[in-house]
Amino acid sequence: MGHAYFRFYSELRDFLSVSSQQIPVRVELAGHETVKHIVEMLGVPHTEIDLLLVNGKSVDFDYQIQVGEFISVYPMFESLDIQSVSKVRQKPLRIPRFVVDIHLGKLAGYLRLLGFDTLYRNDFQDNELAEISSTEVRILLTRDRGLLKRKVVTRGYLVREDDPKEQIHEIVRRFDLSQLALPFSRCSLCNGLLSSVSKKTIEKDLEPLTKEHYHHFKQCSDCHQIYWKGSHFDEMENFIRLIINSNQETSI
Repeated sequence: MGHAYFRFYSELRDFLSVSSQQIPVRVELAGHETVKHIVEMLGVPHTEIDLLLVNGKSVDFDYQIQVGEFISVYPMFESLDIQSVSKVRQKPLRIPRFVVDIHLGKLAGYLRLLGFDTLYRNDFQDNELAEISSTEVRILLTRDRGLLKRKVVTRGYLVREDDPKEQIHEIVRRFDLSQLALPFSRCSLCNGLLSSVSKKTIEKDLEPLTKEHYHHFKQCSDCHQIYWKGSHFDEMENFIRLIINSNQETSI
């Protein structure tokens, strides 16, 4: 029938096979293909895309490609409001919330440590993750490219790094989270919000040495886990400072 031409920008090129690395990517059309069909055929999950331009004009995923058209494909701009020019999404996600797959448990803990609303269970099924992401408008973080290609998923990101400490740097940098962090405001176990609680209220639940040496406590509103500035607090605080400061410097 003919060809169309695609150009993928920035990290979207990570998804392309070696044979698709030429610029632009030339795609043979059979007729009536949508932009979503072609980009995912080439290996790019639609959840990674925030702007599609066909010959300079913004279109949505259901746009049917015509012979000879040039399609520019841009990655997510979660930290930049492009609502006025993009037809891919109804609105940008200004307050990031996450749902995390079963392989990223430590990353989930780090996100909660920074104060971000992050759902995680070690028995989540793929269909549950996709449904939660869609219905609760959460960014789905996963290492499974196929999961991000599900039609119901509109917000998602493929985590590239292997080490959890590198993963949290990656996510903070990718979604520009440094200025939004509220450390020690969420429960690392269940994601509930923490609030200050009097020692007298909880002293029956404290170990003798904890009761003797510590006087300021927080408690989770959901699972009632108790937190205090114990021996590891300085180490955690330094870790948080390193994440936030290093990513602020990167974004300048």
